[in-house]
Amino acid sequence: MNFDQVFAGIVYVLCALTSLSCAVLLLRSYVKRHVRLLLWSGLCFCGLTLNNFILFADLYVFPQIDLSIVRTLPALLGVVVLIVGMIWDSR
Repeated sequence: MNFDQVFAGIVYVLCALTSLSCAVLLLRSYVKRHVRLLLWSGLCFCGLTLNNFILFADLYVFPQIDLSIVRTLPALLGVVVLIVGMIWDSR
């Protein structure tokens, strides 16, 4: 493994931790304020967090297995939850 691959792995983990931090902060704010947009955004970031962790696993833990579909689904579901939540709250 060369320097670029190690650095990319570190960036993937940092992106996952950042997404996790955003999800925790948004969901914690939702518990305090009960603003539903915070809930939808927090759930979206949960999906993005899962996507980032699966990306790291796909490229570094299980490089022989293609997890591209599996890692895309959580991000897609997270964004769909955010969009549906925003549409539902706009009514």
